[in-house]
Amino acid sequence: MAKNLLISFDDSENAMRAVQFAADHFLRDAKITLFSVVEDSSTLCAMNSPELTPYFKAEQQAFCSLEDKKRELVETAIQAARRCLIEAGFDHEQVHTKINRRSSGVARDIISEADSGYDVVIIGRRGVSSLQDFLFGSVAQKVLQGVKNAAVLAVP
Repeated sequence: MAKNLLISFDDSENAMRAVQFAADHFLRDAKITLFSVVEDSSTLCAMNSPELTPYFKAEQQAFCSLEDKKRELVETAIQAARRCLIEAGFDHEQVHTKINRRSSGVARDIISEADSGYDVVIIGRRGVSSLQDFLFGSVAQKVLQGVKNAAVLAVP
């Protein structure tokens, strides 16, 4: 059975369903990493060039505040997910959280992490509209197609 699980996580209901799936279906001796990719807006937030439009400069701080709030939401949700797994019987020393700044794209960052030594990747299947999924492909679809060294479970 799988010993090293990666759960792709954000602050969505879909991500919590993936966590619940792991709690319901995997042995309690598994090592679990809750992995989240957050936007890296530090460069944008630090921009202070005279060429920036007045509108951007006026709204820059509000945008950066929203990014900080989103990171807080993810951090709070990932800790709740960790508690859920521990309450389900997983050893607290075997349940880890990892939040990375986006470097090459959310799906590519998940794939890179997944291919670094996990047996199974669990990801929520839904997250964007059917039209967005059709036009751009979902993160889950990209992860399903991109992970080479682990099984991928897409939880509905």
